[in-house]
Amino acid sequence: MRIDDVNKGINKRRRPMRIGRGNGSGKGKTSGRGQDGQKSRRGFSRHPGKVGEDLPMIRRIPKRGFNNRWASTVIALNVGDLAAVFEAGDDVSPKTLKERGIVKKRFDEIKILGDGAIDKALNVAAHRFSKSAEEKIAAAGGKVEKLKAKQTPAERVAAKAKK
Repeated sequence: MRIDDVNKGINKRRRPMRIGRGNGSGKGKTSGRGQDGQKSRRGFSRHPGKVGEDLPMIRRIPKRGFNNRWASTVIALNVGDLAAVFEAGDDVSPKTLKERGIVKKRFDEIKILGDGAIDKALNVAAHRFSKSAEEKIAAAGGKVEKLKAKQTPAERVAAKAKK
């Protein structure tokens, strides 16, 4: 056997079956669709949740919980992660976190947590900080700046009422 014989006889792309071309072909007459009825017609597709005359699956399962339209998406980052990516004296802000690829998803707020060690003086601007994170950043000689969080619907209504 030679190397060029290895793939001989192997059909990598199987030809599609030609249906409805006589009974001798194995898929003649009804073309594998059984006898008459809606399911044998061209273009038929059953609704995925349909289960005969029974109640559909989606309506059998009870509703549970709800989706809060106003919930804030908070992304948590540890001081150890910041120390690994930024140099001493760098400004850490939501914009720089996006640029460096640390935060990829959409968010409303960023919270800095205190896990890991930090030995660089960083100027960190975020919406929330844990106590340990604030202490570690300050101990390393950095600055903490708290950004204003996104307004909640109640705050928006109160601000309108003041005007």
